[in-house]
Amino acid sequence: MASNNNEYHETKEYNPVTGAIRKILFAFQRYFINILFLVAAIFLIIYSRSTETTQAIISIVAAVILISGVLSLRIAFEWERVPILRFGKFRKTRGPGLFFIIPFVDIPCGYVDCRITVTDFPAEKVLTKDAVPIYVDAIIFWMIWDAAKAKLEVENYLLAVPLSAKTALRDIIGKTTLSTLLTDREAIGQELQKILDSKTNPWGITALSVELKDIAVPQKLEEAISREAQAEREKNARVILGSAEIELSKKYSEAAQNYKGNEEALTLRSLNLLLETVNSKGSMILVPSEVPHLMNKALSVAMAKKTGSLNTTDQEMK
Repeated sequence: MASNNNEYHETKEYNPVTGAIRKILFAFQRYFINILFLVAAIFLIIYSRSTETTQAIISIVAAVILISGVLSLRIAFEWERVPILRFGKFRKTRGPGLFFIIPFVDIPCGYVDCRITVTDFPAEKVLTKDAVPIYVDAIIFWMIWDAAKAKLEVENYLLAVPLSAKTALRDIIGKTTLSTLLTDREAIGQELQKILDSKTNPWGITALSVELKDIAVPQKLEEAISREAQAEREKNARVILGSAEIELSKKYSEAAQNYKGNEEALTLRSLNLLLETVNSKGSMILVPSEVPHLMNKALSVAMAKKTGSLNTTDQEMK
């Protein structure tokens, strides 16, 4: 969230310095065979000084072969590719595994990591289409599918990709309102991925996806958005309540038509409502003194109607 002084700081748990040291130490293992050849060559050169002429010549020849192996032998890991230049012109891409180059003729352009790479853009301050300053925290997943293009078409792809992503992020957010940005992150991420992919494809790099991790707005604007959302919910509640009242009035109108001209039924209904009220509230209600007479009258009429209907039924059966 944005602080009171409009500054946004993200806590970083990953230490890039430690990660870089570990990467260098791991990459140093690729030169283990070269180091062994070099040590053996030095040992043979020292040994040749204390031996006879024939053995010294053999030792020197073996040392030269080992040194040639040190200069020509290369190892690339499974996820690495090495573009090779021969006399300054691109020759081929080698790797992974063990391969050889011609010393002083072939020039390796470095080991290119072709795995999926994650780049983080922490707390980029961007203005939306409706001139609202927000802080956007995004990540991009990208990978190299052509190591030769990544090395030959762009000077520093590790710097070019993040800068292109930041530019595309600012451009697309500048064309989007805050409400759209908050409600449709996935669509914005897909559009941003297409824009970035069109820029990086000529470099042999593909942007796999772009995700907006966090969108932080100023505190005052956040409170205003909260009040707006609350007002919208209250509005919807009132609309629903009004619709319920309309349906209820229609039902009451139909019930009134049924009770019209039937005072006994209306009296029984009133007494039933009175009973429900007493049972639900658990309290005492004072009613007029004529209510019991109305009750007896309604019951008498109801019983008379019931008896009359039973007599009619019996007569019909006979």
